[in-house]
Amino acid sequence: MAAGSKPDAPNVDAIVETMVYLYTESRRLTKAKAREFGLTGPQLTVIKLLDQLGDLSLSTLSSRIQARNSTVTGIIDRMEREDWVRRERSTEDRRIILIRLTERGKELAGQIEVEPMEIFREGLASLPAEDLSELFRILGVLQVHVREAVEATPET
Repeated sequence: MAAGSKPDAPNVDAIVETMVYLYTESRRLTKAKAREFGLTGPQLTVIKLLDQLGDLSLSTLSSRIQARNSTVTGIIDRMEREDWVRRERSTEDRRIILIRLTERGKELAGQIEVEPMEIFREGLASLPAEDLSELFRILGVLQVHVREAVEATPET
């Protein structure tokens, strides 16, 4: 493709359709697994992240699940009412509030054996290293464009 020329529309459309399929299926799998445990999809994601990574600040958690702080605050509020997580002030920096699994949350995380995203991890792990590197690079460029578009869109 010559510099400045437009990409082949059928290829772009096929890529977008594939991305929508992957997104839709990941949400469907997450929701189905979450329902088994009386959770929403985002709550399941938060529980598994906190279980795997430990305590996280609200902004780090928001970044990891690609959601706005205000959205994650609502998720955490509901999870706190269910005694799955609690907020605690960081001992290193008192300005930071960390989100931490409670004992009940840890128990729940331990019961959820299969994380729905594992299907995607396994698929990606089957790719050659150079393909993974190139895919990561391309997705990073795409992410920048999407983030810019999202940031330019007023919050509703």
